[in-house]
Amino acid sequence: MEADKKKLALNIVSSKVNHKGFGAGAIDLSNVSSIIIDGDEAYVDEGALHAKSKIEKGIKFSTNKEDVPNGRKAWIVWVAVDRTEEGAYYAGLTACEMLVDTEARRGWKILAEHVNKMDAAMKRKFILDGLEDGERSALKKRLIEHNEEWWNRTDQGLKDALS
Repeated sequence: MEADKKKLALNIVSSKVNHKGFGAGAIDLSNVSSIIIDGDEAYVDEGALHAKSKIEKGIKFSTNKEDVPNGRKAWIVWVAVDRTEEGAYYAGLTACEMLVDTEARRGWKILAEHVNKMDAAMKRKFILDGLEDGERSALKKRLIEHNEEWWNRTDQGLKDALS
C-alpha cells in the first residue's frame, strides 16, 4: 500500500510542458544555466545544475575550508535568461565561490549558498561579490561570445558590474 502512494518531491519542470497532478513542479530551470570560472577561463557547463560539472566530478566536498589547504578558487555563476518583445537577455547572474584541489580530490563549497544564489539569479538579481577583475573579465567575455545580442539587451547595471 505504501509503495502505491505518491511521494511529495521537488520537481524540476519545463515551461514547454503542461504539468498536472499531485506534486506538480514549481521550479522552472529551462532558462537557467551555469558558467564555471576557473582562473581566467570561463566556460558553460550545464552539469553544475546537478553538481556534476567538469570541475566538480570526482571531488569530495566539505563545508570546512581548512580541509582544502591547497585548493584553487573557482566559481559557479548561475545565469538566468529572460525574454522581452525585443528578444532574450541576461536577466540574473549570481556567483558562488568554491575551492578545488584536483590532485587530492577534495573541495570546499557551501551547498546552501549555491542553491540560494541559483534562486536569486532566477529572481533576476545580480550578485557578483568576490569576483576579481580577471574573473569578471572572463565572465563578460564568455557572455558576449555566447550571444552578443543577449548581451546588448542586458541591463546596464550588469554591464557596469562586469566592466
